[in-house]
Amino acid sequence: MNYTQIFNAAPAVEALAPGRVNLLGEHTDYNDGFVLPTAIPQHTTVAIGFSPDDRHHFYSAELEERVDFDPAGASPEGFARYIDGCIRVLAAAGHKIPPLNIFVTSSVPIGSGLSSSAALEVATLRGLRSLLHLPLDDVEIAQLGQQAEIQYAGVSCGILDQMASSLADTDHMLFLDTRTLDRQILPFPPGAEIVVIDSGVARSLATSGYNQRRAECEAAADQLGVKALRDITDPQQAEPLPEPLRQRARHVITENNRVLKALEGITAAAFGKLMNDSHASLRDDYEVSVPALDTLVDILQTTPDVLGARLTGAGFGGACVALVTEGRGEAIAQSTLDQYNRTGNHGHILVS
Repeated sequence: MNYTQIFNAAPAVEALAPGRVNLLGEHTDYNDGFVLPTAIPQHTTVAIGFSPDDRHHFYSAELEERVDFDPAGASPEGFARYIDGCIRVLAAAGHKIPPLNIFVTSSVPIGSGLSSSAALEVATLRGLRSLLHLPLDDVEIAQLGQQAEIQYAGVSCGILDQMASSLADTDHMLFLDTRTLDRQILPFPPGAEIVVIDSGVARSLATSGYNQRRAECEAAADQLGVKALRDITDPQQAEPLPEPLRQRARHVITENNRVLKALEGITAAAFGKLMNDSHASLRDDYEVSVPALDTLVDILQTTPDVLGARLTGAGFGGACVALVTEGRGEAIAQSTLDQYNRTGNHGHILVS
């Protein structure tokens, strides 16, 4: 199906935005910390036109779901709440948004930790920028998308996902300081490429421990007398905290240090070790891994030519990312998937 088949008219504009995979810097963005994502080839496309009546009409091709509702009424559930959230934060910023037809198609897997929601938000906002000639730059697009997710999807997310979807590309890493929004476009470690494999275990951020982890970090920062855990660089400073705040703070502090270490022009092997250390920290201190993710990471980390591997995204399911020797990605991905699926899991390759 396409826009014309659903709405019996041609769209006025189309826009797209990619998903992302995070190489280092997990759960640091809402602590004002440092992140290192890259875009993935999969993307979300929205086609937008003006509604012929006084209602919004949204359609998701992947879900085969249509939502029709009054713009002045309650925000809808499901995929439509992300789109409606974008419209409402634009309206709150003073932009007049008419009733719309919006058709969505996406190759970004849902529930895999690859920012399907951010891709939808950024694509929607890019489309509305084009349709309505809105004076928004790419950073403002990301910030509006973040607010849409917080206010209308109920996820107290940081800015990582939306900034990556709005600013990153597939050929570089994006270093981002989430407090200042200072950023650098960096090359991948020399002689290396990435592999991304979905564990087959889906997760929902709003129902997972994501918001709880954020609250724990805020409590830890408060007890340590700092604005955010980003302001502490020595993990020993977290030792006086009670559990689990000590564990949560230790992860954030060491994870920020890992991102900053990666900026020093280190070798691919050293970068891979940082990824391995990151997974151990996410598993043991942050407690956001699950058995399937650990199994997948274990297979990757013990495979020749894999330099490092870790879960990517918030955890509680989703995907793993590995740094591998350049030219070996496709073979490693297939070998890993075969071993992983023999354990009774049902993963699939996303990037190789």
